[in-house]
Amino acid sequence: MAIIKPFMASRKFTATIGDGTGTGATFAIAATTFTDDAGAAATAFPGSFAYYVLYINAQIQTADTSTLTTTTITIPGGDALDAATPIVVEVVVN
Repeated sequence: MAIIKPFMASRKFTATIGDGTGTGATFAIAATTFTDDAGAAATAFPGSFAYYVLYINAQIQTADTSTLTTTTITIPGGDALDAATPIVVEVVVN
């Protein structure tokens, strides 16, 4: 039987595709371009988390759509989207 963590909380970060750099497989958005739940500039994504959810234009994305580190979220092919497309990253920490 799996152990269930007694406490989990989420942190949400918002940006737009236009905040990203790179092309194709290397397209990424730096954590520092996001704002956090309080509307303040983010400095990094949480280093330890249970899971994260990526929303592109309010649509939940599958797990193979992105990779998250403390400094960036990589979205291969994201540069093909309109620059004003909203991005939300919800990180569930334990």
